[in-house]
Parts: sequence; C-alpha cells; structure tokens
Amino acid sequence: MFLTMLRQSFFRGRRKKALATCTITLAASLITALMTISIDVGDKMSRELKSYGANLTLVPKSENLPLEIGGVDYNPLKGEVFLEEQDLTKVKEIFWHNNIAGYAPFLKVPAAIVGRDGGSISLLGTYFSRKVTLAGNEEFRTGVKEVNPFWQVQGSWPDDEGSGQILAGAALARKLSLKAGDHITLHYVSAQPREESFAVTGILSTGGPEESQLVAPLASVQRLSGHAGKVQSVSVSALTVPEDRLSRKARHGAEALDSLEYDRWYCTAYVSSIAHQLEEAIPSAAARPIWQVAASEGTVVNKIQLLMVVVTLAAFVASGLGISSLMVTTIMERSREIGLMKALGAANWEVYLLFLSESALVGLVGGLIGCAAGGLLAQVIGLTIFGSTVSFHPIVIPVNVVISILIALAGSLFPSRLITKLFPAEVLHGRR
Repeated sequence: MFLTMLRQSFFRGRRKKALATCTITLAASLITALMTISIDVGDKMSRELKSYGANLTLVPKSENLPLEIGGVDYNPLKGEVFLEEQDLTKVKEIFWHNNIAGYAPFLKVPAAIVGRDGGSISLLGTYFSRKVTLAGNEEFRTGVKEVNPFWQVQGSWPDDEGSGQILAGAALARKLSLKAGDHITLHYVSAQPREESFAVTGILSTGGPEESQLVAPLASVQRLSGHAGKVQSVSVSALTVPEDRLSRKARHGAEALDSLEYDRWYCTAYVSSIAHQLEEAIPSAAARPIWQVAASEGTVVNKIQLLMVVVTLAAFVASGLGISSLMVTTIMERSREIGLMKALGAANWEVYLLFLSESALVGLVGGLIGCAAGGLLAQVIGLTIFGSTVSFHPIVIPVNVVISILIALAGSLFPSRLITKLFPAEVLHGRR
C-alpha cells in the first residue's frame, strides 16, 4: 500500500519534481567533478611539477660525510668518488619502480677549448634521451629531455649513441661566439692529456649553471676524462604523493617510525620512502630529496583540495535551500491531501515518511544523472587545465548518490515540520 501511494505521489506535480531533480543534478554533477579531480589531482600536480625538474638526487655516500673545519664544510673525497653507471638500472627495480619517470646521470670535468682563449671550462656529460635495457629485457628511455623538460635547445640535440656532438651553453656561446655548426677541439688535462673534436649541434638554455658549460653525451665525457663507466651524480624524477605528518616524521630517519608506521610509509610513494628504497637498491649512493619541490607539491595539492571541499559544501547548502523552498510550496499545495490522510488515520510520522521517501527518490534520480554529467565535466576540466583526461573512480558513484539523497532529505526535513501544523478539519474546510 505504501509503495503504491509513493509511486502515485512521486509522479504527481511533475513540474516541481523536475525542478527539484534539476537542482540535485546540478549539485551532484559539480560534486562528482570536484571529487573525481580531487582524487586524481595529486598525480596530475605531480606530473605538472615534473616540468620543473627532478625531485631526487643520487650522490656517492661519501658526500654525505663532510668535515667541518673552521665553520666550513670540507670533504676531501668530493669529486674523487663515483657511482657506477651499470648500477643505475636498479633505480627502476625498486618497489615504486613505476613511479620513476626518468633519471639522468652527470659527470662534470674541467676542459679547455684548443685555439680559444676561454680558460678552463666545465664539460658536463649526461644522457639526453637514451634507451636503456632493464631486467627482463624491458626497454626504458631516459635522460635530461625527460627529467628536465625545461631545457631548451636552439638547434638539435646530440645523439647519445654517437660521438663528436656537443651542446654549448647560451652564456658560454655568447662569450666565445659559438654557434650551431661550429667545430671545436677539447683538451683534458690529466696525467695522460687527451683531446677530442666535437661539432656544436645546438645552443642550450636552462636558466641554470649549464648555460656556462659544454654538455656532451656521457660516453664521450667518460672517454675524454678516462672515467669509464663512472658518474658523479644522478637526477631522478619520481611521481610522489604530497607530504603529511607521517612523511615529515620519517625525515628524521626510518628508525623514528614504529612497525605499523614504517609499513605504511614504505608502501606509500612519499619522496622520502622512494629515497630510502633507492639507497637500498644502490648501497653506495645517498639519495637527497629536493624538499622545495616536494613541499610545494604538497602545499598546492592541499590548497586545491581545500578549495574543492569549500565549493562542495557551498553546492550542498545552495541545493538544499532550493529543495527546501520547493518542498514548502509542495506541502502547502497538497495540504488537502495531507489533511485527508490524517483524517483517515495516518500518523504524522507516516506522512513524514511519504514526503521524505519522495525526496529520497528525487535525490537518487538526480544523483545518478549528476554522476554522468559530473564525469563528463571532470574530463572537460582535466583536458582544459592538465591537458589530459581524468581517471574516473567507481567509488565516486555511491558516495555521490548518498550525498545527493542527503541533500534532498536535508532540504525536506524542516519544511516537513509544517505537516504537524495542518489539522484535517481546517484544511478540508479550506481554512488553510
């Protein structure tokens, strides 16, 4: 009987039901879109911030042990201890290997350009965009083009697999009048002096110290300097989650965590946990997180998520007020019907239940339509802001439907109190 009354009541007053459903749909679509983006915003922001460079640096462990002499850090082993190039593939073998977007090794040595009065010049060797083979014969392309996408070259990039090609930093090129297409000979001073000829393929602009250096493929610099298979540092770009209380506690060392905290920290892609795993994979290396990048990522993500929570609450309140206004009108229009039900013996709570059930159905229908509309809106926002689609998580659907029903019930709860003020004798005789 109740279900029959509910069905008949739900399809009565279609215009107001449609307005209420539209109100819920608009709120639900906005909440769905914001919720979808909020879940995915961490990864999106992490990828966006990767355009500013690496967030981890690997150096020989000896560089973490400086001596303080007269208030100045002194390390006699600095520049004398190297990492093995063959160990670098282990970067992609850690627990969070899929989060490693790329890495770029560096080897910097002094050199001089034969025939030009430029004095000693820093020669930097690295990967530009090199294909490396990982365990299981999986291939992975990495280098500064992936790790430091802000590096700009006027001309062409050198070939990692070739030889005799080099980039000139923009500041150095202006100083020595170098341009793409020039040929230079580099002289490396050592116990056995070596020379090698290079063709300048392009002019490098980075906004950093590389603009005053020459940058060549790592193999060429290793051969010229005699440091075969050696690198001094490695820049690693990893997709990480924003820092929280646990990750900040772990900055003091893994021993500061209890067993449960350690397991959670180790299995979460914090920059500190990835650094810890890199040190486990390469025992001779010390991993230094670039905290400025990690901290800025966390700050931006937290502020975006806070903004989304505020907008969601505003949508909840606004739609609830809209439903409340429609419910007041509906109850007053159906006062004779309510009076008749009460005259026939219906209790106040039974009439309440009927109207709240109608509202719940409106919330359910509006929530489902809003999920579909919000999913499309989230994709539009993702493409507009991040240049890529946003992953839709199924958990959003039940959560959004529940929120939509709560909006409808919250908007109907207080207007439904008018039911108690309607007396059958008065409304049936037209006094109200």
